[in-house]
Order: sequence, then structure tokens, then C-alpha cells
Amino acid sequence: MRMMIIVNARSKFKPMIPVGYYGNVFGFPAAISKAQDICNKPLGYALELVMKAKSEVTKEYMRSITDLMVIRGRSLFTTVGSYIISDLTRFGLLELDFGWGKSVYAGPDFHVASFYTRYIKHKGESGILVPVWLSTIAMKRFVEELGNMLTQDIDDHVIQEDVSLIPKYNIPAMIR
Repeated sequence: MRMMIIVNARSKFKPMIPVGYYGNVFGFPAAISKAQDICNKPLGYALELVMKAKSEVTKEYMRSITDLMVIRGRSLFTTVGSYIISDLTRFGLLELDFGWGKSVYAGPDFHVASFYTRYIKHKGESGILVPVWLSTIAMKRFVEELGNMLTQDIDDHVIQEDVSLIPKYNIPAMIR
């Protein structure tokens, strides 16, 4: 199992990337584990793997990736066996207004990665929208497992917030 995390690396450079440079400055580190370990170990195990992968994106890491692209050419990473996710909650998408009102959602309309974003419902309730793009078989299993985990957490009084799932397959599951 490979989870790739999109990490903004702008702050890794001293001096900082020049103001006005709008190109991409991000890395794709991967947290890798056997599926058996992900299933059998506590959720904290997976979170530690992700945190470790993110911490590996340094200035040296980014320079190494750049050197590799110069030497071998820009390679396309494989999505087979991978899950790609990125946090866009601080991206300012809810403040966008192109003249017809503020945005409700921004993200890809095709399977590429899961970008979780801030979301405001029509009644003003806010939360985090987590689109999950998986195959139909994997999505069915994901919804079932997530439901079991959340039910257990609620029973254990660990999660106090209202949680709702939209168990439709191949469309985003929403946790608010």
C-alpha cells in the first residue's frame, strides 16, 4: 500500500522562492506499508507513516528530485497501487469569487487524487469535504470499514462531532 502525499516545499528553501514565482514547488513523498499492517495496527501507525514521509521533504530532497529529472527526464509517477491525497484547507478556495458569488467547491472532476477542502453547506454549517476516489470494490469496503471505525469511536465517546456519510460508490464520501 502506497499513500502519496502532495507537500508544498516552498518554505524549505532559504532564501525563499522569489515572490512572483507561480510555478509548482511540491514533492510527492510516499508512506509505504503492507496492507496487513495498515489493517491490523492502530490508526496512529498509518498517521506516523504519513508524518514521516512529509518530514522527508527537505531542500535536499527537492534538489535531488530536480537533479533526477534533469538526468532522466521528467518521469510520470504511477498511480497503480497508490492513493494520492493533499490538504487544500488553507488554500483560500472559499474566498474565491469570480463575480457570481463565492465558491462552494473546488477540485478535480476526474480521478487523479483526493484533495480535501473546506466546505460550507447552504445553512452555513462548515466542515471538511473529503472526496475519496476508489474503484467500486474498494469504495464499498472503504465505506464499510470507515462506518465501523466511526461507530466504534462514537461508542467510545472519542468523536463528539456529528458524522454523516454519503455511501454512494465512485462519488465523494463526505465527512463533516
